[in-house]
Amino acid sequence: MDYLGLLKGRNMATYKTPGVYIVEKSAFPNSVVAVATAVPAFVGYTETADNKGKPLRNVPWRITSMAEFQNYFGSAPAPLFSFAETSSPASLSFADKHYALERVRGKYLLYYSMQLFFQNGGGACYIVSVGGYGDAVDAAQLRGGIDLLVKEQEPTLLVIPDAVLLAQSDCIAVQQHALDHCGNVTKSRMAILDIFDGYRGGHDVAGDPVAAFRDAIGDQFLDYAAAYYPWLHTTINRAKDQAYWNLDSAGLTLLQTLLQAERKTSNLPADKTVQLQNAIDGIVQTEAAPQDKTTWHNTLLALSPLYTALLTEMADQLNLLPPSAAMAGIYTMVDNNRGVWKAPANVSLNAVVAPAVNLSLDDQESLNVPPDGKAVNAIRTFVGEGVLVWGARTLDGNNQDWRYINVRRTAIMIEQSIKLAANAFVFEPNVAATWVAVQNMISNFLTGIWQQGGLAGSTPKDAFAVQIGLGTTMTADDILEGIMRVTVLVALIRPAEFIEITFEQQMQQS
Repeated sequence: MDYLGLLKGRNMATYKTPGVYIVEKSAFPNSVVAVATAVPAFVGYTETADNKGKPLRNVPWRITSMAEFQNYFGSAPAPLFSFAETSSPASLSFADKHYALERVRGKYLLYYSMQLFFQNGGGACYIVSVGGYGDAVDAAQLRGGIDLLVKEQEPTLLVIPDAVLLAQSDCIAVQQHALDHCGNVTKSRMAILDIFDGYRGGHDVAGDPVAAFRDAIGDQFLDYAAAYYPWLHTTINRAKDQAYWNLDSAGLTLLQTLLQAERKTSNLPADKTVQLQNAIDGIVQTEAAPQDKTTWHNTLLALSPLYTALLTEMADQLNLLPPSAAMAGIYTMVDNNRGVWKAPANVSLNAVVAPAVNLSLDDQESLNVPPDGKAVNAIRTFVGEGVLVWGARTLDGNNQDWRYINVRRTAIMIEQSIKLAANAFVFEPNVAATWVAVQNMISNFLTGIWQQGGLAGSTPKDAFAVQIGLGTTMTADDILEGIMRVTVLVALIRPAEFIEITFEQQMQQS
């Protein structure tokens, strides 16, 4: 066959003017670009939602830092606490009496959760603000915020920290909606769930929060979610950043009475006593100038142990946070440093003092491998190592395919990356040349993943296989109907969750 003649006829048939013509041909095939793997979407309540006059309420908005969050969504909620005497033992005591401190306003968690996210390695993320600080936390609003993410392709994680502020049944309903969104609607992201009342222990008189979570969460799309327990004592809020004006009027009156009693038993110099008395008299003056309030606050901090203990308790309550946002940061950090195929476990948490519940080895046994398979990942304290994430399972712990978080997330990354790249072949001729191009494109991508350590196997042949073709993945009817079928087999990496070391004595050799 005269190939040159065919080439000449094909290329020069349209040439009518003598001259030199340049024809460029692509030397490289289409390629698959890996999608981002750790881009969380946070749904919750913020102080504002504004971009230079453009409202951002119920608009998914991408940010990359805490400074950007504050620019678009404002600052922390202003908490208001009640302060009253109680007959039950409490963390605050004075003159053999107990006093309870309870937050009655400003119960929103998204702002503090964002701080925890960025301190644990977080980066780019999406914020969906469904309401302001004057709004009651509402399950329908949170579900609506989740639905707004359907059209957003980039997010790969879903976090709803404010859900735990709802009643337990409403919290579960929001979490089930998140599971449906991830595993049924999009199939391109995972939800990180918090345990309702996860600051309580398993033997609490109010019941086991983990057992209640497992009983209520259902059994749908569990491989698209991971849950963590317990909540965390963090260092996000400092005691000196709280003040007496965070108490309600009854609490201020009681505080003034207690401070008077404390002053009478103190051995302060005369000038300090006068300063302390002025501060005690001033705290109930709600209309005082800001500089006077600051002066009285600083005086009480310096001279009153009772006041310092009160502010410490305020900060402790604000610092008790669900772990989902911290875990979203851990996922991001591990993905960036090691890859999505590395299990996000055996990693220390930043800005965390301790878990709210100190778990033992036996405690974790029922969390990690329960009979119903709904594994809950533990966060534990280890001597000399700090607070570590000590679990890497999805909620579908009995599923051999999707038991581990990194397996599910690696599969999502591969699936979505190949899906986006395959769009280039829609409406291409469904013939052998196209099949070879598709096979080579996917094989090149998976070879790169294998070289980075993302697939198991000593050779690419052991790590993956890409099958496509008539008689292999397609029938003649498939081709007539315009269907191109590609089968991709991958050997995903599973973590060494249990390491057994055997010791045996041997006979003396000499």
